[in-house]
Amino acid sequence: MTRVSFKRNRREWSVAFAVIALFAVMAIAAPAFYSTANLRDLALTNAPVLIIAVGMTLVILTGHIDISVGSNFAVCTVMAGFIAKPGLPMPLVAAGTISTGLLIGAGNGLLAGALGLPSIVVTLATMVILRDSLRWATEGAWIQNLPASFQWAGLGQFAGQILIVAVTAAIYWICAWSVRNLSGGRAVYATGSDSEAARLAGIRPQRVVFGVFAMTGALAGIAALLNAITFAQVQSNSGVGLEMKVIAAVVVGGASITGGRATMWGTLIGVVLLGTIGTALTFLGASPYWEKAIQGGFILTALAVDTWLGRTARNVRTEAVLG
Repeated sequence: MTRVSFKRNRREWSVAFAVIALFAVMAIAAPAFYSTANLRDLALTNAPVLIIAVGMTLVILTGHIDISVGSNFAVCTVMAGFIAKPGLPMPLVAAGTISTGLLIGAGNGLLAGALGLPSIVVTLATMVILRDSLRWATEGAWIQNLPASFQWAGLGQFAGQILIVAVTAAIYWICAWSVRNLSGGRAVYATGSDSEAARLAGIRPQRVVFGVFAMTGALAGIAALLNAITFAQVQSNSGVGLEMKVIAAVVVGGASITGGRATMWGTLIGVVLLGTIGTALTFLGASPYWEKAIQGGFILTALAVDTWLGRTARNVRTEAVLG
């Protein structure tokens, strides 16, 4: 890694060093943290978070935000159980679940992209509508008596766990490669950096925004399905607080909340850091209730650093012009 690359990605490297420091502390203070069972549980718990965070990275790159992903996740989880209960094959369950997430994301994209409504307002409304509608439809009851073919996708626990990790890794790699090498990825960066300049360059920012919201919705559906198959019953209240963890991971991982700057590897280490904190606190004997407060602190710190770096860059440009 060259010095220039280090400077360009200093936010990501600072988070990477924090992860290394956390792992070093756990190796000394709580070696049991590295047990096979705990590492497996961490991977399975954070796999859905990483999948949605990949989509959120694209949304934030365009200068928007989606705070409805937790509610979308919950709706897709219930939809997976509803479709699976009659005994339909898993490919149909997967198609229905992913399509549900896609439609919800596309609705957000239509309102925020085509109509130009503020995405934070649109997705806040979507979050409330979806969560309350789900509560009304299910009355808080879980979906039970699911067929044996649902849990672990009928593959058994070991193969099912491998499936979850493999799908998550494939989604991450494909999206990370695409955003760096395909014209669609460059269009996302251009839209977030300067939508008017992107439009003059032949890019249609409205379509880009619609596309990233729809994709994030589909990824929420995939994440919901992979999470649901780890249980014998489907919870109707899943995904509570998920949006905070996802957004925190992306922002802490180096994304600029105003758009135009983010990396997938930064999102990955952000998920690793925030996804490890709660378990680390438990192994260290601290209250896990501090996890949310720490996540909030990370968000504020990341925003402060982002603002400071932006102000510094503007001052440098001003001095260069005047100078």
